[in-house]
Amino acid sequence: MNSKQDERIAAMSFASVYPHYVTKVEKKGRTTEELHQVIEWLTGFDSKKLQSLIDEKATFQSFFDQASLNPNAKLITGVICGYRVEDIENPLTQKVRYLDKLVDELAKGRKMEKILRSV
Repeated sequence: MNSKQDERIAAMSFASVYPHYVTKVEKKGRTTEELHQVIEWLTGFDSKKLQSLIDEKATFQSFFDQASLNPNAKLITGVICGYRVEDIENPLTQKVRYLDKLVDELAKGRKMEKILRSV
């Protein structure tokens, strides 16, 4: 991934992407509650905090600066958008791709305990 792409991701607002996450999971029969559970597992944000970040149109940079990343996030592996998440060098881009990967797994019907990397 190049630095221009990393900068673009950092400046993108979470609020602009969130509705796409909701649509993606609901189209596959999952719920917004399950989506929030996945986001909370990764970031530590409850639904109230999540809503305030959406309302303030927080960038992904700001979003993940405020997050306390789950220590098991490093167990998220695989390919998203043509890149292996575990090989992404930019820490912020990697966190955004972790989130994308979790949303994908949720939409694909993966069991919640597998998505939440219950070891």
